Amino acid sequence: MSDLNLTGEVRNEFGKGAARRIRRADQIPAVIYGHGAAPLHLVLPERATMRAIRSANALLTITIDGEEHLALVKDIQRDPVLQIVEHIDLLTVRKGEKVIVDVPVVLVGEPAPATVVNQEEMVVSLSADATNVPVRIEVDIDGRASGQHIHASDLVLPKNVELINEADLLIVHFAEPVVIAEAEVVAE
Repeated sequence: MSDLNLTGEVRNEFGKGAARRIRRADQIPAVIYGHGAAPLHLVLPERATMRAIRSANALLTITIDGEEHLALVKDIQRDPVLQIVEHIDLLTVRKGEKVIVDVPVVLVGEPAPATVVNQEEMVVSLSADATNVPVRIEVDIDGRASGQHIHASDLVLPKNVELINEADLLIVHFAEPVVIAEAEVVAE
């Protein structure tokens, strides 16, 4: 299961004013939906929730009135200026269920000298077990020279994880550095 446990409370007030009151009380409005059940509106403690949602695709165990809900973070709405969390959408999941998630691609290693690395895709879409979503996909670029490419089909995926993107999706391209000749200054 999840090692990120939160305790929430059912939310009965809705609207902009109610959401502001909730945020002033150091809580975050949220909703859990999925599996054909009615959406469950709740409030979560701000500090513990902020720690829990630091990583993408965080799997949370939320206890509400003694009942546990296993949920994935699907969307976080933030204030565009202050960057505070205004609302969180959570998706109900079950152990053993497959979910589609976007996972960051992280480059590891150093390319060959005088090689420029162009990372074309920052995330890839994967189908994975809801309780075993990879945190990141590492791509080894050690010693790669200009003119080489890494496509989605070249990624090394964990066991029981499937690629959703097209196999020929360009992830990383290696190029030669562009050298701009210096213009000669002609003295008059």
